[in-house]
Amino acid sequence: MQAPSMNPAFPATSATGGASIRNLPVNLFGSVMGLSGLALAWRLAHHSLGAPALVGEAIGAFAFGVFVLISLGYVAKLAKHPGAVHAEFHHPVAGNFFGTIVISLLLLSAVAAPYSEAIGRVIWTTGVLATFALSYVVVSRLLKGQVDASHAVPAWLIPGVATLDIAVTGGHMPMAWAPELNLLAVAVGGVLALVLFALIVNRLVHQSPLAPLMTPSLMILVAPFAVGFLAYANIAGGVDRFAGLLFYFALFMFTVIAPKVFRPSVTFSSAWWAISFPMAALVNAALKYAEFRDAVPLNILAMVLLGVLSLVLVVLTARTVRIVFNGRLFT
Repeated sequence: MQAPSMNPAFPATSATGGASIRNLPVNLFGSVMGLSGLALAWRLAHHSLGAPALVGEAIGAFAFGVFVLISLGYVAKLAKHPGAVHAEFHHPVAGNFFGTIVISLLLLSAVAAPYSEAIGRVIWTTGVLATFALSYVVVSRLLKGQVDASHAVPAWLIPGVATLDIAVTGGHMPMAWAPELNLLAVAVGGVLALVLFALIVNRLVHQSPLAPLMTPSLMILVAPFAVGFLAYANIAGGVDRFAGLLFYFALFMFTVIAPKVFRPSVTFSSAWWAISFPMAALVNAALKYAEFRDAVPLNILAMVLLGVLSLVLVVLTARTVRIVFNGRLFT
């Protein structure tokens, strides 16, 4: 029997002989996560560093447009090739990337909130329900047992990080039940992230390296700590020493992983969008921590990280547009 493909973009069960909408990978929703995170970072930079407000709002509008386009494409895939979607969802690696959809909803709710509190609330509530449902499915699947240890890859963290994003984006929701829901989200997401992080690191240390096309997903290892910082700061009502510990470990992991990811030998594919949201979360954390500490070195660090993230997402967007038009995305 053929082993499941270790490429999260193209599970073996959905391969076809030519370009087809059935090959549209769910991990492309990672682009919405990265762009939304960048929009929120520029919005935060506007308030803390005086950056132009228009930049963040324009990126946020672009993120909404990208989400609509990818959603239409994936709905078409579901309508025409439901078997391919079923196979992708049940794939031991690719299935975790369905978390990029729910995280996109949560982040877009934060992007939309200043323009319409009601719309932001509806999008956030939808994202919350979908996130908890996905986390339940993923944990239930793992606890069935007999899981191949080689499938413990960074993508496993996405559903757990998604739960943390409930608190990241819901810190200012006005509903009376929102604070308790945020606590529940941090409880579930925090423990899940730590347990899965340990399993993934154990696999990375003791087994063969990830397949080359999965190398960008190593950046996901930054996310639990950067997103954890933002979630904890929201439920704690501010930044404290524990939040600082989370931020500095996220920064350390980024410095360790970045040289392994940013290598010209790694072929470009939609899987590269896996780097965008962890980096965006780190930038948002850096901006928030710099604002709290009000120290020049931290402000410089935050501005440098924001510049790097902006450049990276421009390159990823341009290269993604290229593979859309030359058909590589659908083959």
